[in-house]
Amino acid sequence: MTTFATNPVLRRYWHAVCRSTDVLGEPLAVRLLGEDLVVWRGGDGTVAALPDRCSHREAPLSAGRVKGDCIECPYHGWKFLGSGRCAEVPSSAAGVPVPPKAHLRPVPATERYGLVWLCLDEPVAGIPEIPQEQDPAFRRINALVEPWQTAATRMVDNFLDITHFPYVHVGSFGSAATPEVPHVELRDLGEWYGYEYSVTAANPTVAASASGQATATVQRLMSSGFNLPFAVRSTIRYESGLEHILLLLSTPIDDATSYFTFVVWRNDDFSVPADEVTRLDRLIGAEDKLMLERVRGTLPLDHTALVSVQADKASVEWRRQLRALLQG
Repeated sequence: MTTFATNPVLRRYWHAVCRSTDVLGEPLAVRLLGEDLVVWRGGDGTVAALPDRCSHREAPLSAGRVKGDCIECPYHGWKFLGSGRCAEVPSSAAGVPVPPKAHLRPVPATERYGLVWLCLDEPVAGIPEIPQEQDPAFRRINALVEPWQTAATRMVDNFLDITHFPYVHVGSFGSAATPEVPHVELRDLGEWYGYEYSVTAANPTVAASASGQATATVQRLMSSGFNLPFAVRSTIRYESGLEHILLLLSTPIDDATSYFTFVVWRNDDFSVPADEVTRLDRLIGAEDKLMLERVRGTLPLDHTALVSVQADKASVEWRRQLRALLQG
């Protein structure tokens, strides 16, 4: 199996681990790149993250409580600030200094697009920009963050691929898609690298709220592009002028499991409930999940390990760039 999640290079990139609304009063346990972490909000509402391990007797801080700006260990009540500094050891007499080794290494944390992002070391790149976030003509809709029993590398490969549409997505929109794929030309798409294409999509009842149309099929002008290491952006433009922007995020929990979420930006009149707008996207995601969880192991990154054809050009290029990134 190709090991990638413990590569130190990935520790210097931002990864989405949960929604902002998942971090309210109680601490939240997450796992990123093989490390157990705890996320919480301090008294001023700022999100913070630390290793999910008290330095005293290794109890999980995620089982504790938030008290003011601190997270309190459930075992002996030691308190830690978001900076990692141990602020209190209740069993010690007043004036006794906290042992230097009690302090924890802080994990950089921030919020963007309704999500909490973590970076295990000093970041070398920012979070990809989605211009529609600042455009009042668009609304943003967040989906759940779900664990998938598959490698993040498998997920990105899938999200860059359109040849599976007529087979995996026959229950959602793929029944009208043709198996043959036109010649793919890769190019820069702003912060993304990928390709543009057009697809005829089935438009069943479940898809009508997303397409804004009632016809049996709809024409989608689309683009798919990646931003290293694991972000994919898919843009959909309908002939009516309706745009549907998808940010697809695959976060490695470890080599074999991942968090998945998607964020939608959409320039409709905001009248259709968010759950209806994303019903099709959620169905598509469920179809992808069912297939990907059947495929064992991580995706080989060596270009000679798999057979690829012209239609796989985007995934082949992403694998080439990811391999170069991991090799430093």
